[in-house]
Amino acid sequence: MKRDTWTQIIAGLCMLLCVGGSGALALALSASAGRHRLAYTERVEESTPPQVALGIAMGAFRGVFVNWLWYRANEMKEAGKFFDAVELAGAITRLQPRFPRVWVFHAWNLSYNISVATQTRTERWQWVNAGIDLLRRQGIRANPNDTLLHKELSWIFLHKVQGWTDDANQYYKRRLAEEWTNILGEPPAPTAETRTREAAIKRYADWLRPIVEAPGSLEELTLKRPEVAPLVARIRAEVTEDLGADLLRRDTIARAILGSAREQARLRAAPESGTRRTRAMIAIVQDPALKPALDALIATVRRMVLTGYYNMEPERMMRYTETYGPLDWRHPAAHGLYWGARGVEVGLDRVQASNKADYDFLNTDRVVAQCVQELYRTGELYFDYMAQVRGDFALYGPGPNIHFVPTYGEIIEAMAKRGGLFEDLNQRAYTILNVGYENFLGEAIMFYYRRGQRDEADRWMTKLRTWKGLNLNQGDREFQLSDVDKFVTSLIEEGATRPAIAVNQIVGALQGAFVSGMLVGDREAYQSSVDFAIKAHRFFMEAQLRRTVASGEEGRMSIVDKDFRFVAGIEFAKFIRNLPLDLASKAYLFADEDLRRYAYDLMADAFRAQLDEETKIGAESFDKLFPEPANMDAHRAFIAQKAREREQGQDIQVEKQ
Repeated sequence: MKRDTWTQIIAGLCMLLCVGGSGALALALSASAGRHRLAYTERVEESTPPQVALGIAMGAFRGVFVNWLWYRANEMKEAGKFFDAVELAGAITRLQPRFPRVWVFHAWNLSYNISVATQTRTERWQWVNAGIDLLRRQGIRANPNDTLLHKELSWIFLHKVQGWTDDANQYYKRRLAEEWTNILGEPPAPTAETRTREAAIKRYADWLRPIVEAPGSLEELTLKRPEVAPLVARIRAEVTEDLGADLLRRDTIARAILGSAREQARLRAAPESGTRRTRAMIAIVQDPALKPALDALIATVRRMVLTGYYNMEPERMMRYTETYGPLDWRHPAAHGLYWGARGVEVGLDRVQASNKADYDFLNTDRVVAQCVQELYRTGELYFDYMAQVRGDFALYGPGPNIHFVPTYGEIIEAMAKRGGLFEDLNQRAYTILNVGYENFLGEAIMFYYRRGQRDEADRWMTKLRTWKGLNLNQGDREFQLSDVDKFVTSLIEEGATRPAIAVNQIVGALQGAFVSGMLVGDREAYQSSVDFAIKAHRFFMEAQLRRTVASGEEGRMSIVDKDFRFVAGIEFAKFIRNLPLDLASKAYLFADEDLRRYAYDLMADAFRAQLDEETKIGAESFDKLFPEPANMDAHRAFIAQKAREREQGQDIQVEKQ
């Protein structure tokens, strides 16, 4: 055969091989795209932006067009034209929804760049929340297994909402707390039985269990429980047509009013303050015959809102509660932990030896660890929900939650096991990763020490001393770790001006005063701990004022209030609300008049109705066990003014931008 014939035969065989290979590759790519739900927008819909319509029409040249849009969006961002950049980024997300970085770009502009360009806290929160929703409801739905999007969403919750760098952060925290009180209801109240970590975790997991076990739709619920149908009809006629977030909000408000003697008295004194719909919801909640159907309905609606609107999985929420600790979903770091941990899990399902470098597991785990650190430092919340609902200035009092102390170490160990970190770190004298855990353990040891729990402080001291990842490059390390007293003293000397250390010392000393002095009636031990808290508070306030007065950051960084009596009062209120009746009365009668003012309304809400009934059969009256302090009306006005000043101070900071 001629040379040309052989050339044609060989070319034909090559063509057949290429066609076969492309077919096999196309099938593999299609299968992968289907498995991971990857697809592009291929049709123009009504109201489609012109950039998207043009990009779809360009077909194979879409990538070039998207590159140009990306270039223009970045130019707009650099020029400070954030709204234009957001519009272009939105077009890119429509054209290439599987491109995670454009979602990150878009969300960052919303939550950071545009939010700080506005003038009020309300506007800021709208933009911050818009960035959160963009990732949570759209970006992650389009890229359900992408670790980067999960990490960025986790970071916004941790840094923007829970952090202190934004002047309006206190407002963000209150709005998030209000939102999630509506969605899930008031979290379980701490009791004497939940002082152990295991009991607290079980109580919070049981709180979520009805949602996990609820049907996924109203149709499924009514088929399972026909008695729900007439209740739904009544709610739609008397309360709300929205059997979603609005129903949950109205149900939460009704239960909060029924659980508060103050709110019921306020409603009786000013009938016009309660709307017809609020009264109708209260009547439904109060009806014992409706309770089983209402509880089932609310659990189902919560499940629908969580999965449909927030793109969250109740089963995962409960599992993370059982894994990490008693998560209070009013707290921003709880959401940061959820999305960060979820990002690691879904990423691990896709990772292989060939693509492992594409997954930022280490930094995502670090964000999760920082969320746990925040939950330890501030995870015990005191939040005046009804004041927030009324539009008053609601108190938001975070404090340490010791149940998260073991969690940090568990995360570090999981990171080490997954990435083989210890084998590498053991050959190095110093690593940032290990420093974080050492500092965390130091805070926990100091807190237990100041709380009067010397055995717990010694136990965690032993944990730190024997930890295999301990950094070895500090010359005085052996001396510091030789004794818990020396160790705590060195921490105080090194970090007394740090906010986290200051809160640790002040709150730990106050709780020690309440537990070791107040409950046992030891006035000397009580006063000794209070005196230490006063000194720690004064030292931190003087150091902070010197550092922030020139920079104008005082309002933003005021983690600890300047008024020690206010700090002590809030901690006493958080402490006494967790006690059973007999111990609560003992602590209340021991306390001075000023502390009692912070606890009186809480005690009235918790015990007055019970004691009024028991008084009829000879029990002690509420007024005898919890006598009303003088000047309560003035105190209530002071609390409202205090909250108002804190938030108005943030408004001033915002307006200076």
